[in-house]
Amino acid sequence: MKFTKTNLSGVIICEPMVHGDSRGYFVETFRQDKLEGYLGHKLQFVQDNESKSVKGVLRGLHYQLAPSAQTKLVRVIEGRVLDVAVDIRVNSPTFGKHIAVELTADNKKQLFIPRGFAHGFVVLSDSAIFAYKVDNYYDPGCDRGIKFDDTDIKIDWCISADLLQLSQKDLDQPNLRDCTELFDYGVNYYD
Repeated sequence: MKFTKTNLSGVIICEPMVHGDSRGYFVETFRQDKLEGYLGHKLQFVQDNESKSVKGVLRGLHYQLAPSAQTKLVRVIEGRVLDVAVDIRVNSPTFGKHIAVELTADNKKQLFIPRGFAHGFVVLSDSAIFAYKVDNYYDPGCDRGIKFDDTDIKIDWCISADLLQLSQKDLDQPNLRDCTELFDYGVNYYD
């Protein structure tokens, strides 16, 4: 597994080694010991999630507050998505900045998103199956979000606005500047 740092501290692109031949391929999608070795701390995923969506479906930007904050390791099983992480750690040097990575069934890239970041994705192919591991259980009382088209964050979702499909919940999210419940930079949310 190859790990690549991004311009957002803690957000990592993970690229597994794919072994392929005329029969197909084999890929090790997760190795806890290797990821923990790279991170330098323990990590325990407790829940796996999967969604299937059609082209233009945008899910996000979502996060959970402590004590139910979540680290995510996300990947695409089928299709293509643009995956986005936004730094929502107040006083972070990259607060409000984002990274966007195309994850596909072919490139097998994964994005590791630690606590303190909002997350979202949009489907670029006709459909996509999206899978993610999380290190904390879903808690509706800690569920929060940020508006997908926040003009301060300026995410280019790489798809025409008239093709976007969002839930009412995601359409109603506040802009980042109006969010009062975020994360503090430098606080360890893993204890």
